[in-house]
Amino acid sequence: MGLQRIRISLGTAISLGLIEGRAAVPPTTAYLLTYHEGRCSSNCAFCPQARGASSDADKLSRVSWPAFPTEDALAKLAAAGRGGPFKRVCLQVINYEGAFEDSLNLIARLRSSGLPISISCQPLSPSRLRELRGADVERVGIPLDAASEEVFERVKGELAGGPYKWAEHLRSLRSAVSIFGKGMVTTHLIVGLGERDADLCKLIQELSDLGISTALFALSPIKGTALEGSAPPSLARYRKIQLARYLIEKGLSRFERMGFDEGGRIIDFGMRPHELLKAMGSGEPFETSGCPGCNRPFYTERAGGPIYNFPRPLREEELREAMAMAIGRDGIAWGW
Repeated sequence: MGLQRIRISLGTAISLGLIEGRAAVPPTTAYLLTYHEGRCSSNCAFCPQARGASSDADKLSRVSWPAFPTEDALAKLAAAGRGGPFKRVCLQVINYEGAFEDSLNLIARLRSSGLPISISCQPLSPSRLRELRGADVERVGIPLDAASEEVFERVKGELAGGPYKWAEHLRSLRSAVSIFGKGMVTTHLIVGLGERDADLCKLIQELSDLGISTALFALSPIKGTALEGSAPPSLARYRKIQLARYLIEKGLSRFERMGFDEGGRIIDFGMRPHELLKAMGSGEPFETSGCPGCNRPFYTERAGGPIYNFPRPLREEELREAMAMAIGRDGIAWGW
């Protein structure tokens, strides 16, 4: 019979008319989350769903995910369809026994929406990835979250009391590319877990060369998680990483051309100033990264700011500030 209830992000629920309200920025993807009585069997240090967390069970990052009867929610989504407010549907899966089977059941029922389907899940075997592809899943995301094996072990792996292994994540990502194709696989990286800029940029380059896209997140310390006392990354640092990711994935620069100081902080994007300014001019480097049509409003920030990932085009003053942060406040010397 499948899951009787499903969690839906608050913004998605408002857009579907399941809850009355007004979203400051409506989501352009319908975000769904598997419902499970109890917590995720994993223990990621930053996640409110973690086995050892004491956070509210309806939270994922900063977003509330109220639960609804599955049939009601999917009927609303099917009625909205391709002519509605969404460009795709994204099913996010927490880890528990039977999660894969529940996911397949939901995917089969999601087809009636006519929307392209993305899934964000734990590492899977090639046979299970092929099952997802056969079920008409268009894109798959397998979050690394950490930019190095050392950080991974501390926040997701053995040192965090979790089941995950760095090598298994990378192996599953490579398998996903062979099954879904280059450009159809995504991973998540969180800025602020103790990594260096160089670690992030090197990994983003390696993933991009494999045909894997990176969706960037800023660490958002949530009460009740192991990292609740940590600080989020500075906005200036995050802007630099956003710009580096954009340049790498667009083929405008490479990690090997970039420069870093002795602390691994990025100091040179490997481009001439006028080329760099042109690349930033659209504001796209500072918008939400991920699957096409994904804007994830306020996933890692409060609606009142500061905004790490813009869920909409930047206003002129926002763009100028973002550019100044990305290249340093001395960017005015570059002629803008």
